[in-house]
Amino acid sequence: MFESYSTLAGQFFGLVSLVLCVWAFSSKQDDRLLMLLLSANVAFALQFMVFESWTAAALTLLVIVRIALARRYPGSKAAMAIMLTASGVASVLTWQGWADLPAIVAMILGTVGMFMLRGIPMRVFLGLAALAWTLSHLLVGSVGGTLAEALVLFTNAITIYRLYRAKQRYPEVID
Repeated sequence: MFESYSTLAGQFFGLVSLVLCVWAFSSKQDDRLLMLLLSANVAFALQFMVFESWTAAALTLLVIVRIALARRYPGSKAAMAIMLTASGVASVLTWQGWADLPAIVAMILGTVGMFMLRGIPMRVFLGLAALAWTLSHLLVGSVGGTLAEALVLFTNAITIYRLYRAKQRYPEVID
């Protein structure tokens, strides 16, 4: 009985993340994107905890810190190095097996993207991270999380295209 409640709770948190991620990646504004991702990652962390995927849960909690640091210190190689080190330590401490690898790859791609890139290049790296997170969600059996990441990929691709077109039309305005 408890297992069915925890599965339901995990799926619920995945669906909450779905709504927040689509809203985030439909935004053309980097700040709004990052703020909505903070909220979505709280729900993702809860989902991974319920499904007992401890590396993904720990890294998702670090994603929340990373987003806040990337907003405060954009372009900071020192802050990026701190996040990558913390992610490495968390991964070593929580490693359960090869199923944890996609979350680690996602964390690395997302960290580099958020600290070092802006606009379209940042969204490309975040899209690749979303692809790795999709695999993590599939491996834990999260329907909502898998769907969230798939829709993030789709929405992100549309937003990249919209930004590219805007840049072509108004090169002096869009950087």
